[in-house]
Amino acid sequence: MSNEKQQLESIIKELTKVISKLITLVIFLLALVAALLVTSINGLPEIFKKSNSAEEKYSSSKINFASNDNPSEKTADVWIAPDTSTISNEENKDAIRYGHKLISKTAYYLGPKGKVAHMSNGMNCQNCHLDAGTKPFGNNYSGVASTYPKFRERSGNIENIYKRVNDCFERSLNGQTLDTMRREMQAIKAYIIWLGKDVPKKEKPKGAGITDLAYINRAANPEKGKTIYIQKCKNCHAENGEGKLNIDGLSYQYPPLWGDNSYNNGAGLYRLSRFAGYVKSNMPLGAAYNNPQLSDEEAWDVAAFVNSRPRPKKDLHLDWPKISGKPIDYPFGPYADNFSETQHKYGPFEPIAKAKKEQTKNK
Repeated sequence: MSNEKQQLESIIKELTKVISKLITLVIFLLALVAALLVTSINGLPEIFKKSNSAEEKYSSSKINFASNDNPSEKTADVWIAPDTSTISNEENKDAIRYGHKLISKTAYYLGPKGKVAHMSNGMNCQNCHLDAGTKPFGNNYSGVASTYPKFRERSGNIENIYKRVNDCFERSLNGQTLDTMRREMQAIKAYIIWLGKDVPKKEKPKGAGITDLAYINRAANPEKGKTIYIQKCKNCHAENGEGKLNIDGLSYQYPPLWGDNSYNNGAGLYRLSRFAGYVKSNMPLGAAYNNPQLSDEEAWDVAAFVNSRPRPKKDLHLDWPKISGKPIDYPFGPYADNFSETQHKYGPFEPIAKAKKEQTKNK
């Protein structure tokens, strides 16, 4: 009986040792899993991480496409528009929602066959300000509320949001101005202010506006641009640049790039640097600032082709009252330098930029 008791005690001791080892192994495995989870979370793309730092969220470093062609290497800390589902939390939610509709479906309300008024060319605001003014480097509205009112060389005056919106109506939409007290203007302003509500005053977040594309070392070539247009743009914007209407016939699915229904020669996109930077980050369909489909030269050349085509004219005699303030690529003289209108329109721009820098330096 004593031997049996000893054997039983021996078995219990061995089982205790085995159980202890199993417990140690389980603890080790749990620690390993926890470590792997932490590593996985820390390794997620920056866009999924939360930050309470306004400085980090709105850092304004530039994208350099020429030296960085790998989308994964480009920073992702660009401005992200607020979620439209949160509009319901705002006191002026009805105005904001109406403003969103006016930006995304401008022609439905204010186009040639508009339900509210007939005062524009049939394009929508979001044909130029992509995704209703929310796409990074898609000419978005992120920095409007934070930077306006501000002085603009084009008019030589301090401009407010109303003036900026009406500029678009007169130039990009080749239409008439909206009364500043009209419901539609108030709604557009409410939407634009809502989009930029989290941007600190006087700051312009990364991803605002249009990409500043590096100059190429030659003049932009409309003939080369025509080849690119046929290869990569014609399917949406049509062979003669007339665009493609939606089924309702009231607005454009793909806007006209030239002709009677396109933007006029006073629009911002009529400057090659603006058009080239715009298409670099957004065109053809599916392109983005971190996934461009055109080279820099292709972007400049297709901009030269599109802006060499006929379009409506606007009286521009009041623009740029101080001629030294004209942008390098403004295509209409007189200028404060001796370069021709042709070079100011198509380039090469580097010599003009160098001369302007010297003039500024010597003042």
